[in-house]
Amino acid sequence: MFSFNMFDHPIPRVFQNRFSTQYRCFSVSMLAGPNDRSDVEKGGKIIMPPSALDQLSRLNITYPMLFKLTNKNSDRMTHCGVLEFVADEGICYLPHWMMQNLLLEEGGLVQVESVNLQVATYSKFQPQSPDFLDITNPKAVLENALRNFACLTTGDVIAINYNEKIYELRVMETKPDKAVSIIECDMNVDFDAPLGYKEPERSAQHEETADAEADHSGYVNDIGFRAFSGSGNRLDGKKKGVEPSPSPIKPGDIRRGIPNYDFKIGRITFIRNSRPLVKKVEEDESGSRFIAFSGEGQSLRKKGRKP
Repeated sequence: MFSFNMFDHPIPRVFQNRFSTQYRCFSVSMLAGPNDRSDVEKGGKIIMPPSALDQLSRLNITYPMLFKLTNKNSDRMTHCGVLEFVADEGICYLPHWMMQNLLLEEGGLVQVESVNLQVATYSKFQPQSPDFLDITNPKAVLENALRNFACLTTGDVIAINYNEKIYELRVMETKPDKAVSIIECDMNVDFDAPLGYKEPERSAQHEETADAEADHSGYVNDIGFRAFSGSGNRLDGKKKGVEPSPSPIKPGDIRRGIPNYDFKIGRITFIRNSRPLVKKVEEDESGSRFIAFSGEGQSLRKKGRKP
């Protein structure tokens, strides 16, 4: 009889259903190559070596590939997706904001494990600066930025780039779990008050009561502009009689308008001031009037009158 002790030794990780290994992590700026990989900084995905793809292809894992990153030294963890498998062996490249959440330095060790996450239904974010309120439509900006993310973890501070400015948002809450997948999901997004935001103070409005007696003290020096109050000069030097300029108005001569106590809302009343009648000029005596052709003619030769 033959016997095989194939289960006496531990099963290699290649034949397990979970991927787990350690890499030295670096920021994307350390990635060698002629192409600019700033797109990695705008999302929540990492770059892994080709050997990871070889191992993942042999495992019975679910797609999309999601990973749990753990810094054992600081006991910090987060979740991410994978963008490409082009890194050098033993190295993975992370966005800068992800390294800050994990408290990792350049060349630090990070544990990478494959995980399955539930699809997100709700998430709540808190902007880390009041400048985020300057965005016209923050939900649309966040929705567009989250297309570069694969998952969210409660407690993380993610960074989004909008109008050449980086905005940081803390993930306050996620449902149905603390770590969720946001790939092809219908998720409700809510915002908390930004960090350091203060509500504008509303000044109390005091109603001013009208005085019963009119105060004429403000009219003493308020003479204002008066049209045609100057004097004119002739070219020939002669002086023409000009009426004297009007005297200043005394406070006692000013009459305030009388309010309409019968005013009703929605009704307009037109009050027309009665104008004084123009006084008729008295006619002069008939002798002082000018009568046309009223003179007498003269002749050089005197003619006798006929009897």
